[in-house]
Amino acid sequence: MNKILLIINREYLTRVRKKSFIIMTLLSPLIFAGMIVVPGWLNTQKDTKEKIIAIEDMTGLYQDVFENTDYIKYQYQHKKEAIEKKEALQKGFEALLVINSNLLQNPSDVQLISEGQITMNVQNNIKHQLNTYLRNEKLSSYKIDGLDEKIKEVNNLRVDLQTIRLDEDGKEKQSSAMFAMIIGMVSALLIYMFMLMYGTQVMRGVIEEKTNRIVEVMISSVKPFQLMMGKIIGIGLVALTQFGLWVILTLAVIFTLQNFVFNPEPQQIQQTMEMAQNNQISQASQTQEAAAKFNEVMTIIEDANIAGIIALFLFYFIGGYLIYSALFAAIGSAIDNETETQQFVMPILLPLILSIYVAMAAFNNPHGDIAFWFSVIPFTSPVVMMSRIPFDVPTWELVLSMAILACSFLILTWFAGRVYRTGILMYGKKVSYKEIWKWFIQAGK
Repeated sequence: MNKILLIINREYLTRVRKKSFIIMTLLSPLIFAGMIVVPGWLNTQKDTKEKIIAIEDMTGLYQDVFENTDYIKYQYQHKKEAIEKKEALQKGFEALLVINSNLLQNPSDVQLISEGQITMNVQNNIKHQLNTYLRNEKLSSYKIDGLDEKIKEVNNLRVDLQTIRLDEDGKEKQSSAMFAMIIGMVSALLIYMFMLMYGTQVMRGVIEEKTNRIVEVMISSVKPFQLMMGKIIGIGLVALTQFGLWVILTLAVIFTLQNFVFNPEPQQIQQTMEMAQNNQISQASQTQEAAAKFNEVMTIIEDANIAGIIALFLFYFIGGYLIYSALFAAIGSAIDNETETQQFVMPILLPLILSIYVAMAAFNNPHGDIAFWFSVIPFTSPVVMMSRIPFDVPTWELVLSMAILACSFLILTWFAGRVYRTGILMYGKKVSYKEIWKWFIQAGK
């Protein structure tokens, strides 16, 4: 046992002290936050370049339709000032809008001509103003008093569906299908990423030690099975350390946002009131709306069993990692270099890749037959079950899946240990599946 602990200590400290581990551990939470924040921030950025659109109205019906915005200006060209297309663009116009006939009768008889590609903001502004005008004209043609207001009332009707989840004690808790899907997706992807990344690290570590002949010295002091288990557990602890640091850093970010950004001090509240008094009501309301949304999300998070989800995540990660890392260790012991890994790695990766597709499908039907069976099969259960857990999986299914995963780990580790015992000292021989099976049989004799 002491020898295994020494190997675990060596594998753990060697990888934790690497600069790449430290950098990725610190940067990954920021990268995850950036993936959420940056797209929203980019959507708020506006094109501030002034654009002048020339309008050539052949019908004379649309003289008062277009209103200028901060950055989009419209200039009508009278018939006597009608200009050719190229002349309009050469005079500094961004584009030329040509209306050939009555759009109520022929909605497609309008063209926007430009030398370069027109941005979506300009196109949407033009279509919005034309559509609004045509809609009002159509409604007025019906000659029904108050029709426009009635239609606006109908269009403004929106149902705000609140979802309530009852726990075992009958207590009501706020829930969200979207939040459950996000938790399931993130958990499934993290397990997939960790198992693939750290499982292959086990294989590469075995291949490197075998290629450098270091393993021959180590085998003289420890048994092959002890060496394999020490390497698997050591690298697994590295993964758990990184995951734990990610959780702590993420909670720190959430705490900072909740207490200093979306839970303002009295001074910040006073500033918000001053914004409203200075005709900046829209900015103040946006701040309050963002705070309300954040607090709603925090309420859902508090009602969800986050501690239970994290505990199950750790179990399924450890179980899945131990299964795949044992198989990767067996592959690493059987070959001499990474170029020979393809024929052995692909059959192992196929169930792992398939589990991601099943997990995505499980969001729509988390209690269906396909989701159930793939959450029981040990090669796919770590990913698929984590995608189902936020949707309240029955306890008996959870216990069955965990029991099968634990038993499968013991069986596959026993198999991998036998292969590792023979293959780790085998050099210069091209290995096949038949040869690996012979090693397994011979190891039992």
